[in-house]
Amino acid sequence: MKDVIVYTSNTCPYCTMAKEYLTEKGVNYIEKNVNEDPEARRELIQKGYRGVPVIIIGGEEIPGFDKERIDSLL
Repeated sequence: MKDVIVYTSNTCPYCTMAKEYLTEKGVNYIEKNVNEDPEARRELIQKGYRGVPVIIIGGEEIPGFDKERIDSLL
């Protein structure tokens, strides 16, 4: 299975939806919360993003909660 990373924040409803969707599909993922982890915030900004969620599947970046793109990369 490909590595999956989900950049999230504490107040993001789409982050919650993305995590629930991945869990329902049985996908293990690493959550990086930009509110609680300054290094995660730096990583996200270096990638050129200011909003969450950003989901990375096997190195491919998905800004936002895009089920079709998630499914195509899993």
